[in-house]
Amino acid sequence: MDELLASWNEKFRPHADGAQLPPHHSHCLACGPDNPHGHHIAVRRQGEEVHATHVFDERHVGAPGIAHGGAVATVFDDLFGFLLYFTGGPAVTRKLEVLYDSPVILGTTYDLAARVIRTEGRKLYMEADMKQLGGSPAASASALFLSVDVTHFDQGTPR
Repeated sequence: MDELLASWNEKFRPHADGAQLPPHHSHCLACGPDNPHGHHIAVRRQGEEVHATHVFDERHVGAPGIAHGGAVATVFDDLFGFLLYFTGGPAVTRKLEVLYDSPVILGTTYDLAARVIRTEGRKLYMEADMKQLGGSPAASASALFLSVDVTHFDQGTPR
């Protein structure tokens, strides 16, 4: 676990505009390439925002043909986590609010974008939106993250 935390902490550094950002870790639920149940989102930096496209599939179903609201919230939460790569260090979700404008349809491509709105000490206020590719809004989210030291995550280390 120490090796994982050390490699994760190294990701909180400047990344070039347009760069694809590294996954948080290989088994992350939203961005981990090795998580068979995950979303496998690929995120890139665009100015001071992060952007991704995503297609929800049968692993993410809620109502028939529609993504589960928790799956949508997971993608937003992780997208916010990528903003931390250029805000100076790790942070944790304190509050996440998702507004659903329309059903998120399985098999449809969605564009997502997130940005930091303001910071106040350890507090990071963020906003994000998701819309159908070239189309109408599907959902939006706001979040409050609290900056922490990487040692905060030692609490999850098995003893």
